[in-house]
Amino acid sequence: MVIKSLELSHFRNYGFLNLLFDKGTNILYGDNAQGKTNILEAIYLCATTKSHKGAKDKDIVNFNEDEAHIRIYLEKKGEEFRIDMHLRKNKSKGIAIDGARIKKAAELLGLMNVVFFSPEDLSIIKNGPAERRRFVDMELCQLDSYYLYNLNHYNKIVNQRNRLLKDIWQNPSLRDTLSVWDEQLADFGEKLIERRALFAEQLNDILTDIHERLSGGREKLRIVYEPDAEKGTLKQRLASGTDRDIRLKMTSSGPHRDDFAFVTEDIDIRRFGSQGQQRTAALSLKLSEIELVKKMTNDTPVLLLDDVLSELDSNRQNYLLNSIGEIQTIITCTGLDDFVNNRFEIDKVFKVTNGTVDAGENGGYQ
Repeated sequence: MVIKSLELSHFRNYGFLNLLFDKGTNILYGDNAQGKTNILEAIYLCATTKSHKGAKDKDIVNFNEDEAHIRIYLEKKGEEFRIDMHLRKNKSKGIAIDGARIKKAAELLGLMNVVFFSPEDLSIIKNGPAERRRFVDMELCQLDSYYLYNLNHYNKIVNQRNRLLKDIWQNPSLRDTLSVWDEQLADFGEKLIERRALFAEQLNDILTDIHERLSGGREKLRIVYEPDAEKGTLKQRLASGTDRDIRLKMTSSGPHRDDFAFVTEDIDIRRFGSQGQQRTAALSLKLSEIELVKKMTNDTPVLLLDDVLSELDSNRQNYLLNSIGEIQTIITCTGLDDFVNNRFEIDKVFKVTNGTVDAGENGGYQ
């Protein structure tokens, strides 16, 4: 899969922008706070319907405007597609594929697969479980529409059940209605548990080999799924925890409290690994994500690297850039020295300065 072009209007600090990408390695370079990451954010939005920063639509639209537009032309397995996204400050976003408006944002997921790698991802191993759940959810939502359906329904039911728990605190007679939500929560939750367990297995088939090579054969890494409730036990856990949930006014059991451990030689590096081990594991995880997308979609994703090279030592930089292969890659950085010094092949360079982009002399899609 290849992104051929990106058009922006009133998106973040851009008035109007039209970029033509190469199918190989594209570099966006410039000083900090010039708008490089905003370009990657627009691409990620068109792939997942969400900002990688968790930003709301109203915060993405240019400060002086009421709406923004993104348009992407992409080529996938010999076919061309156009994605249009209309962001508004006071209304929900509008999305169209090849000019036809879609009713649900979920219909977009899977059309354009991207792998986003930022400095924040280097901390995914040691940070809280919410970030690891988000990583798994975002990947599975791109690859499995059934998982997305179940996750959306599960999250809605958790919110509805939490509202009911707060009402029960004020009106105890409502307790009898809790079992209805427990039944639905357990139904959708069990499906999430099953799919997350399978995801861990699929990832481990790839992760162990990549990490062994990256660590010079010193370590074998695997991801271990740590469900809050084991498969088949969620309904019972909800029932036995009713009094506690009413007291806390929140649902204390379920996949929204799952975690994932990263283990090498039976040592949980999330808790006991060095910073170097944790960073190497995070890099292995991202490289495994690329290979998993290839395997499950029979296509290549687009790799988005947001100033991540500056956070890696030369060995990890070399491994990452040499692992990219034939994947279209869009990289942001503050300078080109690392690429020039290491003689990495660059297919197209864009200089970003305060919301404007100069493609130099190598414009045009190749």
